[in-house]
Amino acid sequence: MKTMKFSTFAGLAGLVLISACAAASSEDRVLFDGQYFRAKAKSVDKRKTPTEFTVVVRNASASIDGAREAGRFEGTKFCIQNFGSSRIVWKVGPDTEPQNLRISDDKLTLAGTCQRP
Repeated sequence: MKTMKFSTFAGLAGLVLISACAAASSEDRVLFDGQYFRAKAKSVDKRKTPTEFTVVVRNASASIDGAREAGRFEGTKFCIQNFGSSRIVWKVGPDTEPQNLRISDDKLTLAGTCQRP
């Protein structure tokens, strides 16, 4: 009987936590040009060139300007978290001419190098 009550309580507690996390994540979303873009930044090669990174922004066709700014935001966040600076030298960045942007399968890919403080 105690085991059944505990498992019921644990299940309910888990559901509450999951719903709280889901609510927090949707409220914390940053919109760019009125859209939410899934973006991820990662190192090109952590061992050889840890400051070089790429950012992939999904659903770029929703708004190219919004996707560019989402990429800038994600790149800046990456550099601050990993190197303590928001300074970036972009190879292909949010200010790159539209015809020179890398867009494939509705994903915008930006590339840059974090500058150490």
